[in-house]
This record gives sequence, C-alpha cells and structure tokens, in this order.
Amino acid sequence: MNSRPHSAPGGGTLENLGQLTRALAARLRAHDVPSPGLDARLLICHACGLTHEEVAANPGRMIGDAELERINLAVQRRCAREPVSRITGEREFWGLGFTIGPASLDPRADTETLVQAVLELAGEGASDAPLTILDLGTGSGCVLVALLHELSMATGIGVDADPATLQIARANARRHGVGARARFVCASWAGPLGRKFDFVVANPPYIPSGEIAALEPEVARYDPRAALDGGEDGLAAYRAILAGIDQVLAPGGWAVFEAGAGQHETVSAMFAEPRGGLVFGEIRKWTDLSRVIRCVAGQRLRSV
Repeated sequence: MNSRPHSAPGGGTLENLGQLTRALAARLRAHDVPSPGLDARLLICHACGLTHEEVAANPGRMIGDAELERINLAVQRRCAREPVSRITGEREFWGLGFTIGPASLDPRADTETLVQAVLELAGEGASDAPLTILDLGTGSGCVLVALLHELSMATGIGVDADPATLQIARANARRHGVGARARFVCASWAGPLGRKFDFVVANPPYIPSGEIAALEPEVARYDPRAALDGGEDGLAAYRAILAGIDQVLAPGGWAVFEAGAGQHETVSAMFAEPRGGLVFGEIRKWTDLSRVIRCVAGQRLRSV
C-alpha cells in the first residue's frame, strides 16, 4: 500500500493528519503490528515534531513532502517490527523520558516493579543516612536514574560492560538532574568497586538461550542479545552476580533483582544458599501489573 498522496500546488500535499493516521494504521495492521493506531500517531508525532495534542487538535493539517518522507521511512521500519522506541530513540520509564541506544535493553513497564520494590524497602529503613545504590547492567540508566530522581539524598553507581551505552546513561542522568549523584563504571557485574552499597539492583538477562528466537520480533530482532541471553537455563547472570555480591552489598543491605516469569522460586533459592560469610535473611517478592512475580529481594544479615 502506498500512502503517498498526490502533490498539491506549491509543493504541499493533499493528505492531512487525520487521513494519514488512518492510512498508516491500516498499513501497520496488515503487518500484524500490535496497537497500529497508537503507533501510527507516535511515528507521525516524531517525524513532524508534533505533540499528541497537536495531532488530535489539527486533523486537517496538511503534510509536507519532507515530513511524509520521514513518516514513510519510519513506518517501513515499524512494519519490519522494529519497536517505536528504537525508531524514535526514546522510551518513557517511571514517567521520565530516556534515550536508548542499540546496545541497551529497551526498558519495559515490568521493570518499574524493580524501582517500586527499592522505594518500598528504602521507606522502611530506620536510618536517615543517605542511601547508596549499585545498578548492575545499567543499560540506559533508567532504573538508577528513576531511583535517584525519587530519593533526593541517594547516590549511585551504574555498571555496564558497553562504553557507548554508559555514555547514554550519563546523558540520561544529566537530563533528569541527577548527574551529580550518579557515576558510571565500565565493568562486568559485581566486580570490586572498593565500597559496599545499601542496595544492589539488577535486571539481568534471564531468557534461556534456546527461547530467544521464539520471542516477539520486537525483542528477538532488536534487543541486544547480551541483554536477553541468560544461558542455557536463564540463570547464568544471577550466578555471576551472586558470586561477587559479598564485595558490594553492605551488611543489612538489600539485593533486588528482576526475574523472568516463573523464575522467582529458583532465584529465591539462590538467595537462600550461604555464600562464605554472606547470609541472606529475609526474602521478599513483588508482582508486576500482570500479577506475575517480577522482583525478588534478599537482605544480607548484619552479622552471621
């Protein structure tokens, strides 16, 4: 289907926002794209530099040739099932806008459960001392930045193995006014950082290697494999993090991990295994909006 209209005198077009939105939604629907109407509006807003309100209020606004070219290129990408967030380079998380890059996971609403859990635990703490947070596999920095945005006295470090992704995370921290309280380190998981933290949080890769190809195209084709692949059983990253967590988690501190659907019992059991001098006492869980147990947390005992 070709949505390009006939040219109008003066270089404009005969197609307006309302007509184009409907035509693009139909084109996306034909490619089995979920939420085609919403995606059509999002891509038009991005290509034309308009807000949702402006599009809704001006359905008769004509589309220029340059705008139409940008829209059609974006729609071609979405028809190939590239996520809208990858096309626009922007994803909303915890009510904040985040730039994302090709090597970072596209943040999802389920991961907001991780932020919710940390905020709940932080609110239960008896100490007034500033909190310290370590975010392992920080990616775009969305979890750390969201937490620092909510906890005005907290400081944190985001760790990621990809230097380019860390540059994006730094920019996101500055964008939301927490850059002075955030530091980013290029490393692999819980290596020695010379200090221990009140919270160690992670959304590690937890998809079993053999299941990645069967995921939705938006995930399997466009999320970086390193951010998805949890090894044969999906638990390799948890083992790697817990193997070094004694070096980074303070006594009385909480390790808070996102878990895949159905993994919470296994991850909880991993917390229950004594690791040298480190013993986890209380173990807690949180559900996401779909009522799937999405987050597991363990508190390190203050003494053994």
